[in-house]
Amino acid sequence: MTSLLVLDVVGLTPRALEHMPRLRAVADGGFQASLGTVLPAVTCSVQSTFLTGLLPAGHGIVGNGWYFRDLGEVLLWRQHNALVAGERLWEAARRVRPGYTVANVCWWYAMGADVDWTVTPRPIYHADGRKDPDCYTDPPELHDALTARLGDFPLFSYWGAGAGIASSEWICRATEQIMRTHGPDLTLAYVPHLDYDLQRHGPSDPRAAAAAADLDRVLAPLLEAAAARGSTVVALSEYGITEVSRPVDVNRLLRAEGLLRVHTQAGMEYLDPWTSRAFAVADHQVAHVYVRDPADVPAVAELCAALPGVAEVLDGGGKARHGLDHPRAGELVLVAEPDAWFTYYYWLDDARAPDFARLVDIHRKPGYDPAELFFDPAGPGAAKRRAAAALLRKKLGMRYMMSVVGLDAGARAVRGSHGRLPADPRDAPVLLCSDPAAAREHFAATEVKDLLLGLAGAGG
Repeated sequence: MTSLLVLDVVGLTPRALEHMPRLRAVADGGFQASLGTVLPAVTCSVQSTFLTGLLPAGHGIVGNGWYFRDLGEVLLWRQHNALVAGERLWEAARRVRPGYTVANVCWWYAMGADVDWTVTPRPIYHADGRKDPDCYTDPPELHDALTARLGDFPLFSYWGAGAGIASSEWICRATEQIMRTHGPDLTLAYVPHLDYDLQRHGPSDPRAAAAAADLDRVLAPLLEAAAARGSTVVALSEYGITEVSRPVDVNRLLRAEGLLRVHTQAGMEYLDPWTSRAFAVADHQVAHVYVRDPADVPAVAELCAALPGVAEVLDGGGKARHGLDHPRAGELVLVAEPDAWFTYYYWLDDARAPDFARLVDIHRKPGYDPAELFFDPAGPGAAKRRAAAALLRKKLGMRYMMSVVGLDAGARAVRGSHGRLPADPRDAPVLLCSDPAAAREHFAATEVKDLLLGLAGAGG
């Protein structure tokens, strides 16, 4: 049976493909199809749909994070595969092909997944508060085999103001090494590079085109390795990034109306989900609004609907229409206007913002923060000097704080976002396949699992 390489090329669209001849060549002997996505069109939700064939109502991944009601905490970017419900792609394949082997290189919810080889970013959190780049692997010896050849995983190129091509190159070379050394039947690789400059500058900016061309060059050796091995290649994307110019501060509205509450420590304000009547978990162009008292839902819905930048307020019926009616979802789900996106900001005075607001800190922020992709636009020179000083402290073995992220100025700098269902086919997800046998003009995200099973010889 033919082996299969599945590339999740984040942000890949027909517009980006215009600058990616090597990747376009995948479809030359196969096909290219438009690809539907799900609401919210964000990484964790869409990947889970690809791998289970279910909508978020079925697999439970309602966003990149949500309010964990049993813990009373907002948590984003969790990694345990047990959070995902439903039969995974490889579980279905093994029913037909016992012993089917799988490598997962940086697809989400990798921890604890029943695959043969796992690689996922995982920093070293030192006891004194320092953070160093690294990755988690299973089996453990895979770690040293990869880092001996490729160096440490470039974590600070994977996300933050320094995010760039180095992380995608490391992932592609690691994927090649695993394919060459272990020969998996199925190899999943997540390639994030287009996410960065398309969010920073927007998809029509020349820097976005340059990012696509750079990634195409990095993908070339991996595509050549797959061809030499006789592997079928599928390249797909979770979403397309579209132009935005308006940050929408839904939590500030809820606070001004007395619905969101904070608690204060050391002069800094922290979201208090335990006592708030309503608060939002912002996730790009979608926000889950959690409302403690069902009697408040109509009033909160009316309030949010009047907020400039909000296109839709989904109640129970609206969530059901989009396959998003899961207990983890908010009582209400907001969808932004096409040129808008949601901030997580809840403080009304920047002097009262928590210290993590100015850091790249994806786990403590109660919402997604694309301002982390910039050195503070209000003073980028000063931010870079602070970063240099922090790096010096790190090299000296001292504790440090990388305080480089802008607040409102950072939010206003963002020019690309996603999460809504796409309107323009040029900015919508796309699927490329080197095998013409399964050619169709369009696939829904829920159909990707069956497509891959068929290509793996495990369909039916």
